[in-house]
Amino acid sequence: MTQAVITSRYGDWEPVIGLEIHAQLGTQTKLFCACETSFGDPPNVHTCPVCLGLPGALPVLNRQAVKMAIAASLALGCKVHEKSIFARKNYFYPDLPKGYQISQFDQPLATGGTLDIEADLGARTVGITRVHMEEDAGKNIHGDQHSRVDLNRAGTPLVEIVGEPDLRSPAEARDYMRRVRDVLIFLGVNDGNLEQGSFRCDANVSVRKPGASNFGTRVEMKNINSFRFVEEALDGEIHRQIRLIERGEVFKQQTRGYNADKKHSYLLREKENEDDYRYFPDPDLPPLVIETRLITEQRESLPELPADKQRRYTKELGLSDYAAGVLTAHPATARFFEATVATGATAERASNFIGAEILRDLKTDGLDAQFPVSPEQLGALLALVEAGTISGKQAKKLYGDVAGTDRDPASRAKELGMEVMRDEGALEKLVGEIVSKNAKQAEQYRAGKTKLLGFFVGQLMKATRGSADPELANALLRAALEQDTKDR
Repeated sequence: MTQAVITSRYGDWEPVIGLEIHAQLGTQTKLFCACETSFGDPPNVHTCPVCLGLPGALPVLNRQAVKMAIAASLALGCKVHEKSIFARKNYFYPDLPKGYQISQFDQPLATGGTLDIEADLGARTVGITRVHMEEDAGKNIHGDQHSRVDLNRAGTPLVEIVGEPDLRSPAEARDYMRRVRDVLIFLGVNDGNLEQGSFRCDANVSVRKPGASNFGTRVEMKNINSFRFVEEALDGEIHRQIRLIERGEVFKQQTRGYNADKKHSYLLREKENEDDYRYFPDPDLPPLVIETRLITEQRESLPELPADKQRRYTKELGLSDYAAGVLTAHPATARFFEATVATGATAERASNFIGAEILRDLKTDGLDAQFPVSPEQLGALLALVEAGTISGKQAKKLYGDVAGTDRDPASRAKELGMEVMRDEGALEKLVGEIVSKNAKQAEQYRAGKTKLLGFFVGQLMKATRGSADPELANALLRAALEQDTKDR
C-alpha cells in the first residue's frame, strides 16, 4: 500500500506511533526475591517482605532474568551495555506496595536495536530505542462495592522494549507487536500469553501533516494485550485527535485506557513526565555489571529466529510464504515440522498435512504444546502416502484413527484393510456404473463442462471409500466419458 492510500484513511493527516512493549520474563521466581511467578493462584499467596516492600527487606537480583533480558536485547539487534543502573520510579498506586517501581532509566541494559516488519508500506525497519529491566506491579480487582489488591504479580520480572516512533499506521503497530512477540517466544524468554497479561504494550500516538518534522501532542494508550485491540485503539485515537485538532481544540499530553467492548478510549490521567517520577538510583542495588563473556555466551546460544526460519523454509525447502508463516507461528510447531521432515517426509507434504489436519487439533498453553500425534507417527503416515500404499483421503482417516494414541500408522493401516485400489478391471466396472447413474452430468461434461470430472472422481472415491488410486481413477473416468463421445 502506498503512503497516499494510508494518508487518505485519515484525510490530510499522518499518524506517528511508537510502542512500549512489556514482556514478562519466563523465570520461576520474581526479579528481586524467591517468590514464585505463577498465574491463576489464590490472591496474595506468592508474596514476601521484599515484594511487599516491608521495611528492612533488601532486593537480590535474579541472575536468570538478566540472562533472558540479554538474550532478548541481542535478538532485537541491541547493544548490551556492560554497566546499567537500577532506579526507583516513584508513583503511588494501590497495587505498588513500595510506592515506587524498580526500573532502569538513564542507564538501561541495552540500546539501539532494529526490527523488520511488513505491513501497509511493505518491508520496513523499525528502530528500537532501548530494552530495560523492571519489576511488574500487582493487580487491582474491582467489584460492585469493593476494590481489592492482588500482589502475586508484584515483583515479576519484565523487559520493556521501547520502540522508536517509526510506525505510521495501526496495522504497522499490530505487525510490529506480533513480530516482537514471535522473537521472544522463539527465544523461550516469554510465553507470549496476551490473555494472562504476560505480553502487553502501551501505544503512543500523535498526528501531524505529512512531511512535517515536529511531532504532535502525544497520547499514550495504556496496557493493551491484543493485536486486534492495539489496531482498534490506535485507529480510534487517531480519529479522535484529528477531530479535536480540526475543531480548533487544544489537548494535553495524557494517558488513556481502551474499552474493547465499547470500542472507545477514556481518560486515565494527564501524562506524567520523567521529572514527575523523581527517578534516582536504587540505593539497595549496586550497578549491574555484565561480563563480556556472558554477553558472548548469550549471543552464541541464540536460536534461529522466526524471520530467519521463514526465509530458510521458502528458499531451501521451497515452501510458500504463507506456509512458512503458518509453521513459524509457534516454536513448537516449527520443531514438530522439522522433526517430521527429519523422518524422511517431504517438506511440502509435511507442511500441507500439518496445516490442514494437525493444527486443527493442536493445543497450546504459552510455550507448551500438545500435538495429537508424534513427528514419527506423522512421518510414517506420510511415507505410506508417498509410497502409494494409501491415498490422501485414506491418510486423513488413518490420522484420525491413530491421533491421541501411540499406534504405528503402517500397522494400523493393515489392520483396517487400507490399501490403494489399483485393480483396473474392478475400477472400470465401477466407472461404468457411475457414468450410467449420472447421465445428466455426463452429458454436461461432454458439452464442455470438463470441471465435472471432479464430481465423477468424488463419486468413485465414495464408492471405494477413498481407496481408488487417484491417478488411475482420473484416467479411467476421462477415458470413459471421452470414449462415449467418440462412439457417437
